[in-house]
Amino acid sequence: MLDAWCDLVLGSTCAACGVPGRVLCHRCRAALPTAAVPARPTPCPPGLARCRVAGEYDGALRALVLAHKEQQVFALARPLGDLLAQAVTALVDTGQDGQDAPVVLVPVPSRPAVVRARGHDPVLRMCRRAARGLGPRPARVLPLLRQRRRVRDQAGLSAAERAANLSGSMAVRAEALAALSRRGPVEVVLCDDVLTTGATVAEAQRALAEVGVPVSGIACVAATRRRTTSLPLSPPCR
Repeated sequence: MLDAWCDLVLGSTCAACGVPGRVLCHRCRAALPTAAVPARPTPCPPGLARCRVAGEYDGALRALVLAHKEQQVFALARPLGDLLAQAVTALVDTGQDGQDAPVVLVPVPSRPAVVRARGHDPVLRMCRRAARGLGPRPARVLPLLRQRRRVRDQAGLSAAERAANLSGSMAVRAEALAALSRRGPVEVVLCDDVLTTGATVAEAQRALAEVGVPVSGIACVAATRRRTTSLPLSPPCR
């Protein structure tokens, strides 16, 4: 009945399969990944932290990421944030003593012009949902990073061109860093929507390392096909 109401009143369809009704139908929701996997870009940027992703950037998962990011389907922040939480959990799994440090999720920043054009920051929105999906583990979202210079659109650039384009483009917000220092020991996890060449998360990791903030790992919703461990690739970066 709810699907019929959504179709009649809102004219909405499932972002994954197009069936009329809610933005993510029961069948497509049930088909989403249930466990995160290791991933690495190829070639892997030197020193890149461990990466975990919920699944492959293809099919339904790709459709959901694009609908949330480009079409402002804000309701998809919940299922995508839950997938991101799976990747975070795989990086900071609670030890037997249960005394692990709180988790701080740091979203990779988008260019301000892109955020304005889209009307929202999709990674920040997903991070906020993911922080609520980590169960008893204390978690907080802290936008530590900012873009400090203009960069080219990444579409169509090679791995080397992406790395050069992003080199030195990010910096840490002083006020956010001060807030982080007051929290005591924490585990910092970088978060993004899609892992492609690794250039973006590598630059984010560099900016944090520059001010003495270590990164426990990198969590993403999805990775491009040739970079997921479901294929015969070498082990993930350590």
